[in-house]
Amino acid sequence: MDAGADVITTNSYAVVPFHIGAERFAAQGQTLAAEAGRQARGVADAAVRAVKVAGSLPPVCGSYRADLFDPAEARPILEALIAGLAPYVDHWQAETLSAIEEAELVREVLGAESKPLWLSFTLQDEPPGPAGPCLRSGQTVAEATAAAIRLNATAILFNCSQPEVMGAAVETARRVLAAAGAGLPIGVYANAFPPQGDEAEANSTLHPIRADLTPEGYLAFARDWRAKGAGIIGGCCGIGPEHIAALRAELG
Repeated sequence: MDAGADVITTNSYAVVPFHIGAERFAAQGQTLAAEAGRQARGVADAAVRAVKVAGSLPPVCGSYRADLFDPAEARPILEALIAGLAPYVDHWQAETLSAIEEAELVREVLGAESKPLWLSFTLQDEPPGPAGPCLRSGQTVAEATAAAIRLNATAILFNCSQPEVMGAAVETARRVLAAAGAGLPIGVYANAFPPQGDEAEANSTLHPIRADLTPEGYLAFARDWRAKGAGIIGGCCGIGPEHIAALRAELG
């Protein structure tokens, strides 16, 4: 926040059985989510300027693994996270989604919840093929953008992928939104570790940080995203306060 972030995200991404175990989640999941929300809210409320809190709703059955998604398993986990976070957040941020079905379940579980919903998808790290940029499920960014409109999201973002693949996703999303007459802002927050293979699971191990993604190196990508139409820019894994400070200084 001190580096210039306008939105901070609750530290609830790993508060899921996949990371902390089913027994601990059953006993403490909602309490831990509430603590994540309370801490973020306290920081934001102490700011001298307006800072929003995003309630992180992760892919609860496993990051990068659309094949592991089970709606029946995911629903009670999302319900616990939402119940814990709800008193503290300004908007919901369903992030690192590998499949449209994950976004659909979030929307369904939120139900009549009135807070805005940002949907953020993770992309294949390989250069786009003939179908254009794709989610890790193989579904296209065009399909995901159409889903974001249908699900009444208030922003569509792309995160936890290589900086190199983000620009094409922004361009595709912008085209789909324009064709639909939808005014959703587009966002990007890339990661800083090397490309991950098909069997990768986010947070399953430690990864090295790319030497080229210094604050200035990351800013160079951010300039391109902004030029292509991204209005929300931040950082995911490996992007630190020094990167945010560089973004703030140039992009405002």
